[in-house]
Amino acid sequence: MELEDNTLATATLGGAKSIYWSSLIAGGVAGLVVDVALFPIDTVKTRLQSERGFIASGGFRGVYKGLAATAAGSAPTSALFFCTYETMKSHLRQYASHDQLPYVHMVSAAAAEVVACLIRVPIEIAKQRRQALLHKGNASSLSILYEALKKEGIRKGLYRGFGTTVMRDVPFSLIQFPLWEYFKLHWTDVTGTALTPLSVAICGAISGGIAAGLTTPLDVAKTRIMLAEQLESNRMGGMGRILRNIYRERGIRGVFAGFVPRVTWITLGGAIFFGMYDLTLRYLNENEDR
Repeated sequence: MELEDNTLATATLGGAKSIYWSSLIAGGVAGLVVDVALFPIDTVKTRLQSERGFIASGGFRGVYKGLAATAAGSAPTSALFFCTYETMKSHLRQYASHDQLPYVHMVSAAAAEVVACLIRVPIEIAKQRRQALLHKGNASSLSILYEALKKEGIRKGLYRGFGTTVMRDVPFSLIQFPLWEYFKLHWTDVTGTALTPLSVAICGAISGGIAAGLTTPLDVAKTRIMLAEQLESNRMGGMGRILRNIYRERGIRGVFAGFVPRVTWITLGGAIFFGMYDLTLRYLNENEDR
């Protein structure tokens, strides 16, 4: 009996380690591929949301500004997110019934977003300031972050907009991941075909597009805070106040600025990201089995 318990414990530990490393690698690969491939669309979205306006922020010029920061940060951010998500999901699902699985996915996704924001927020600050051409010349992402740290410290410099980013990303994931898991679960029943990386990609594209459209106002507020100077940021207030001011100035179009490129970017990105993630995960699992 004791031998069986030890064997079971070893198998469980091995399974946890396998999920941890597979999610870490697959998430990193998927994040890097999608962020680099669709970077110009992200730049257009950021410039549409900028308070300076699209043309003043660069228009269609230099759409690859900030790519280095994104390339450096996307892999560790995505790896950290999926590592947290899959580990928590694996741990929590053993305590949940089938009907409670959507709540498991929501809690796991929310926790993963908060953890991933520890890397995402500084990277987003450097990336978006380069995208909006707020720094003259060819200031590197590292110099932008160093300047922000030197002038404003860690909380208001490197992590300005952290709360707003979490308030954007957590609702996004609360919508996207339960939908993604639901679509995958019912894919075979509805279509009569097996779940492949392509079908996982389609599920990711649809769920991502829906979540992106619904959370665009939160993304607009987050962009405004990250692009603002220190004094301007202090007078802006919270997310609600920012969105009310934008609505007074530009109406509903201002609140949903960048809607089309954001939905396009995340729909395409969802297809590439989740398809790549599933493909990498299958490859790693097959190699481990062999």
